[in-house]
Order: sequence, then structure tokens, then C-alpha cells
Amino acid sequence: MKAQTSLKTEILAGISTFLACFYIIIVNPAILAEAGMPFSAVLTATVLVSGFGSLMMGIYAKNPIVVAPGMGINAFFTYTAVMGFGLSFEEALGAVFWSGVIFLLLSVFKTREKIIAAIPPALRHAVSAGIGLFICFIGFQNAHFIVDNPATLVGMAKFKDPVTLTFLAGLLFTGGLLIRKVSGAIIYGILFTTALAWPIGRYWGDASAINFGVSTLVNYTGLFAWPDFSLVGKADILGSLRYAYIPVIFVFTFTILFDGISTFVGLAEASGLKDPDGNPRNMRKSLLTDSFATLFAGLVGSSSGTAYIESAVGIEEGGRSGITAITAGLLFLPFMFFSPLLSVIPSIASSIALVLVGAFMMIPLMKINWTDPEESIPSFLTIVLIPFTYSLSVGISFGFISWTVLKLITGKTSAINPILAIISVLSLFFLWL
Repeated sequence: MKAQTSLKTEILAGISTFLACFYIIIVNPAILAEAGMPFSAVLTATVLVSGFGSLMMGIYAKNPIVVAPGMGINAFFTYTAVMGFGLSFEEALGAVFWSGVIFLLLSVFKTREKIIAAIPPALRHAVSAGIGLFICFIGFQNAHFIVDNPATLVGMAKFKDPVTLTFLAGLLFTGGLLIRKVSGAIIYGILFTTALAWPIGRYWGDASAINFGVSTLVNYTGLFAWPDFSLVGKADILGSLRYAYIPVIFVFTFTILFDGISTFVGLAEASGLKDPDGNPRNMRKSLLTDSFATLFAGLVGSSSGTAYIESAVGIEEGGRSGITAITAGLLFLPFMFFSPLLSVIPSIASSIALVLVGAFMMIPLMKINWTDPEESIPSFLTIVLIPFTYSLSVGISFGFISWTVLKLITGKTSAINPILAIISVLSLFFLWL
């Protein structure tokens, strides 16, 4: 299937995707630094993984999907593998490496493709919508529009807060551009909101500015910083193979496996980037890319690499070919040297793209038969649990389990795909851990 696109559209889409997910260059080092790893070295590793994975996805798999160190799995790396199980960060990097080896073997033998083919169509549609809600929730959180609330867990920030008002102004402005079908609407919206964010630090205090990423606009700190390669080759590959560490490797493997699968399926359903059989386009090559990114991450000093749901931003901008991923991948690389520039674009600006794209990812919901409880219950659980648990893996796991159990209860065992049954059992084990 040849993508109907243009070079200009692909480049704009790549820039949009990069702006939507470049936060990982700061967030990933911040989380892994708590495991005792040098912040600057993790930043360099994050850029290397993001650049390598995205370029491979664009050149080899020819899909408009960015690959970078995954959110969630980096928290597991720090707070569970290192702080909980007691691995050194070198051993944890070794565990990441071995999970990449397992991914690679599963991809070479087409096991991951069989898993995707075994997912019922209704759950595929549900995963897409669940991802849409998830990235929308992430966007609202990053913009500090949705905040902690001791009574209800979450709540809305004060409406009169200048940050909230700036975010809403940028959201409506960008939405208006999308309705008018302006090419590059999301980029213009991000730049517009960045400009509006100037008064936050200028007139309402540096504390707010720092929290929302615009401090560089007020306090110039320089633009250049040398990359730190001290984590490259530090993975303890043999030390991570201890019997006690096997659960860590399993969770790394399971989480990234289903994060990747759900992302590929969700983006394909939302964008129509599918092959004649209805599976995600160039699936095998995309999965191999995902595998190599994880293996590479362990070697250079980062948590696992995975396909990014924020790629939906570039796809919504019209990205249909590998040029989108190549553009985003190339944009990552300079930040090994110009990392201070990252703070110029505030989170309230990049978050707008995540919120709006979430709306477009609701489209596959129309394909689910909501009058049939056998479809609607597993689909509903998948959709709501992805954002409510803040985990793609947990949401899709409950979807698999509920689908299989309901078939058993209703006596429709012949309708259970054997691969899906195995996945359901593994999902239970994953949730138990």
C-alpha cells in the first residue's frame, strides 16, 4: 500500500510528533537518575535510543511511528527493579538487554505477529480508543489542567490560574485551526501557546515558570552541553541472569511486548495504516524495530525502547510514511548537544496535541457492537482501564482475560483462540506480579 502524502506533509508531521514526545528526553533521565544513574548520561542514552529507534522505524519499517524509551517501564526500572528487587542499575540494564533479545526471538519467529492476529477486532478498536483517552489524560496532566485531589484522586486546576487559561486558549486556537483544515495546525498551536506562555514566567513569578517549562525564556542558562557517554556498555549482561532476577526480565518483556502491540494496533485502527489482511502495516519490520530498540537501550544505558502512542499526533497531521519517523528521529539527535533548548517549549504547549489527538482516536468506537455484552464488556474494560490504571499493559490484559473468561462462562470455548487463551493466562501471571 503506497502512502498518499507529500514531503512537506511528512516533515510537518515529523516535527509535530517530535514536539509531542520530546518530553521523554527530560522525563526519562529524571526517573532513571533516582536509580543512581548520572542524569546527563541517561539524557544522552535517551537521545540515542530515540534517534536510533525512530530512524530504523522510518528507514526499515517505513512507518510514521516514533520509538523512544517508554514511560511506565522506566518507573518499573527504578522503583521496582532497582529499589524493590535490589538490582544495581547495571544489572537492570542487563535485564533490559535480555528482554530485547527475547523480543527479537519472538519477532523472528513471528510469534508477536500471531499474537496481534489473535486479538479480536472489537478489542483492537477498544485499544485505539483506550490509547486516545490515555494520551488525552497525559496531556491534561502535563498541562497541570488535571491535578491531584485528596478527596477524589483527580480534579481540575483553578480556572482562574494563568497557566490553565493559557492552556485553554491554546487548545481552542489549535482546535479552530484543525476545523479549518490548516496544514501544520498542531505545530502552529504549539508555537502560539509557547508565545502565550511568556507572561507566566514574566509576570506571575519564576516558580510557575519552572513548573511549566518556560524558565529558559526568563533566565537564560546557555544552549550548549557536551553529551555524556559514560553509561554506554555498562550493562551487566551476565549478572542480570540470576534466578532471582527472572521475574524482572519477565515483567520488562511482558510490559514492552503489550505496550508495543497495543500501540501498533491502536494507531493502525485510528489511522487506517493496515495491510490487506487488516493487520498493522509492515508489522513484522515494525516489531523487529521495537525489539532492536530495546536491546540497544540496554547497551547504551536506558530503560526499554518502544513505539510511542504520541505518534498519533504526526499521523493526524497527515504523516503516512517513514519520512515522518525519520524527521522526528533526526530532531532528537541535536539535543545531545543542545539539551537546554528543551525547556523553551512548555508542557502546556506540547500537551495540547495530546488532548486533541485523543479525540480523533475515538473514531474506532463506532465499529464495536455495544448491544452485544460479549463484545461491549471486554471492550469497555480495555478502554477505561488503560487510562484509569495509567498502563497500556494492564488495560489490554484485562481485555484479554475478560474476553476469554466470558467465552468460557457462556460455553463458547470453540471461539477462544488458543494463542489468546495462553496470553490470558500470562496476563493473569503478569497482574499477579
